[in-house]
Amino acid sequence: MQVGPYAIIDEGVELDADCLVGPHVHLTGITTIGPGNRFFTGCVIGEAPQDLKYDGRPTRLRIGADNIFREHATVHRSTTPDGETLVGSRNFIMANSHVAHNCQLGDSVILANGALLAGHVRIADRAFISGNCIIHQGVRIGTLALMQGGSAISLDLPPYTIAQGGNGICGLNTIGLRRAGFSSAQRLELQRAYRKLFRDGLNLREAITQARDEFKEPPASELIEFVATSKRGVCSHLGGYKSKEPADATDED
Repeated sequence: MQVGPYAIIDEGVELDADCLVGPHVHLTGITTIGPGNRFFTGCVIGEAPQDLKYDGRPTRLRIGADNIFREHATVHRSTTPDGETLVGSRNFIMANSHVAHNCQLGDSVILANGALLAGHVRIADRAFISGNCIIHQGVRIGTLALMQGGSAISLDLPPYTIAQGGNGICGLNTIGLRRAGFSSAQRLELQRAYRKLFRDGLNLREAITQARDEFKEPPASELIEFVATSKRGVCSHLGGYKSKEPADATDED
């Protein structure tokens, strides 16, 4: 373990092996940190939540392994002792980004510079949040979803989709799907499920019913169930943008 000059590690912090704590980093709260994490200059990790209801009691933050927290990133602990803020493993939290109280990040999530997560946001594995994106409290972001730079959402972002502007989506994260090893058959079924849900002119309840009957295999079924179980509503298709992989494609890998 390496600890840089002027770093502060408070007594409630548990820090595992092979961590790098850079200069002027502050680790505080009841914070459990797994092995191999790297904290760059000026990070503040585990500080009190920015919530007027917070009453000052000790609360928790749990961090997995092999995460990177770049300069001046902030991650806040939970608002109550019975909850926790959770950061999984292999995440890349870039400079000046913020993870608020009670957020839950999966694994291999990327938050680019200046990305802002309000409280109770949940982000699934391998999502990519581009620079200066804003995410409202309580929003869910699905697996391999991508937010274009400067986007802002207050509705749930379905897995495998691309967020654009305000509460809009503009197709599937085709490049991300290819890089993640999804087969051409899986990508084709996702394209068809996306069209059924968002582009066929059906009301959402009818679209979900038809999509459930038509698409049974993951990952299309994951997309459908995410939309079906949303409590705050999901982002809607904007039009204009077309995925480079058309819905009736039979491309070769």
